[in-house]
Amino acid sequence: MIKGYVHSTESFGAVDGPGVRFVVFMQGCKMRCKYCHNPETWKIPGELNENSSNNVDDNDICSYKTVTAEELLKQALRYKPYWKNGGGITVSGGEALLQIDFITELFTLAKKEGVHTTLDTSGNPFAMEGEWFKKFKKLCEVTDLFMLDIKQIDDEKHRNLTGFSNKNILDMATYLSDNGKAMWIRYVLVPGLTDDEGDVKKLAEFIDTLKTVERVEVLPYHRMGIPAYEKLGIDYVLKDVEAPSVECIKKVNDILVRK
Repeated sequence: MIKGYVHSTESFGAVDGPGVRFVVFMQGCKMRCKYCHNPETWKIPGELNENSSNNVDDNDICSYKTVTAEELLKQALRYKPYWKNGGGITVSGGEALLQIDFITELFTLAKKEGVHTTLDTSGNPFAMEGEWFKKFKKLCEVTDLFMLDIKQIDDEKHRNLTGFSNKNILDMATYLSDNGKAMWIRYVLVPGLTDDEGDVKKLAEFIDTLKTVERVEVLPYHRMGIPAYEKLGIDYVLKDVEAPSVECIKKVNDILVRK
């Protein structure tokens, strides 16, 4: 029986997919996005991460629980009467694809109950080869919507922002498009990091190559995650970065959000 590591859940999510949703935040992520607002989900259970501040299991802020897919679905179904307007279950993170077997089992059970399934992912674990790719194709069969976070279209800037290349992430977007899987694209707008007009236009051009994108969301950067960094003893490198201006948000929306 597969068990998953869950950091937390939200019973009435309104911004993580269509309608009202039960949102599951999985534990564990390898990316280190400079603007990440939930560093408490970084720690991968059973592994040591590079940042020693994240290797403490007894820190309440990094706590997580181990559950089976059946247990988690049973918890979610309590709220099914509220899932109007296409609502259902969204699995987010951390990075949910690090627990692909568990997510596939959860979504398989959910589809048997007629539940709409959404995966919110940054795509970092994606690879078009080997056993993992076989698993991903199975996951696609039981996933109704992928919410793909594209952090930065420029690969070098992406590496600086997250610690990883974006090549496999863009490959994932193309694969989902080629295989008819519905997508929402999310883009966090951070002054000085993701607001360059040339980069935004390149991202728009890439999105235009995708056939199944139903929606593009521009998410303005905020600093609400700073207290978590302080509790974890991690230096927050963007402490002096302010939220983007109304004018900046409008400019990027005008480029990315096509009517």
